[in-house]
Amino acid sequence: MPPTTVGPALLSWASQLEESTAAQARQTAAMPFIHPHVALMPDAHSGKGSAVGTVIPTRGAVMPAAVGVDIGCGMIAVRTEFTRDDVDRRITATGHRLATLRVRIENVIPLSPGNYNRGTAGWTFTAPRIAELEALAATGDVDLTHSPKWRRQLGSLGGGNHFIELCLDETDRVWLFLHSGSRGVGNRIAQHHIRIAQQACAQRHVALPNRDLAYLTEGTTEFDRYLTDLHWAQRFAYLNRAEMMDRFGAVFARWMGTPDHRETDRINCHHNYTQQEVHGGERVWLTRKGAVDAHAGVRAVIPGSMGTHSYVVEGLGNTDGLCSAPHGAGRRFSRTEAKRRYTQADLRARMVGIEYRDSAEFIDEIPDAYKPIDVVMDDARDLVRVVHELRQILNVKGT
Repeated sequence: MPPTTVGPALLSWASQLEESTAAQARQTAAMPFIHPHVALMPDAHSGKGSAVGTVIPTRGAVMPAAVGVDIGCGMIAVRTEFTRDDVDRRITATGHRLATLRVRIENVIPLSPGNYNRGTAGWTFTAPRIAELEALAATGDVDLTHSPKWRRQLGSLGGGNHFIELCLDETDRVWLFLHSGSRGVGNRIAQHHIRIAQQACAQRHVALPNRDLAYLTEGTTEFDRYLTDLHWAQRFAYLNRAEMMDRFGAVFARWMGTPDHRETDRINCHHNYTQQEVHGGERVWLTRKGAVDAHAGVRAVIPGSMGTHSYVVEGLGNTDGLCSAPHGAGRRFSRTEAKRRYTQADLRARMVGIEYRDSAEFIDEIPDAYKPIDVVMDDARDLVRVVHELRQILNVKGT
């Protein structure tokens, strides 16, 4: 759909947009360093500081809270050579149903906030990733003393809307799919720099419409320090997803009785991050808070909610949309409101045909708590084209 103007320097692709979200986006768009405009994605909803689903181009400044506390959060999807028939034959031959696979996944990938790996020597592919992150931290003098267990966080899922899924595409080809970010270490980095930005603005007596729009100015030590730490956290998030995917692939291969998971394609993309790009004829710092890169030909993954379809997409390079696209379904109701409205029986009804851990703790993740993903994707038709449509047959969530 074409964008609508919902305020000065503010374009929206959301056909379902709450006034509270629009008001929050107007505050962001009114900041003096925005150029050329802020873009609201189809899944936009209220967030901390700035709305989730906001693409924010800034000249000479970055707002740490706008990037968010889950730096580098994103998706990874792997296509395999297996098909639904291969999975069904395996179940018939061994009697090991998808529940067996789900439990094995839960045993090798720590779930939930605060859960760590017992050690770092269990997988051959882990050590090189830790070594890369150690070298990156040493080169940039990244202070990680606030997170002494960060190495044991690598390969852990987290909670909330983070998940692991076994999916089938439109040809019944099997995909491995998961959503996670920079875990506790990224959160600590973000909170540290949010405080510094707020202190810096207070010291300069900057009048802010919202404390979480506090910013760091390019050319200062604080700005440079944040960008270095941010880059490290974004890399951690990227490698964290890769680590979990390789574990998932190994477990799936064992469940299938094969030496490997026969991977044919892999897409690993952020949807909470900042990087330099050219927009409106100028080089800006582009913050995608709940949005993916949709430059022409760039592939990304847009998940639905628990129990609904997800999409592998290719960017169309829409310049009005700042070459961005939505990152998912986007919440309709808060977690508290979802728990008030829905029951465990409602969740069971929505998850028929999908293997998952049947628990009341996931009521707030029921698909009804999110915007319909089909509406979001229709709104995004000028931003991306759909390459694959995925439907899950197994779901693992952190609590």
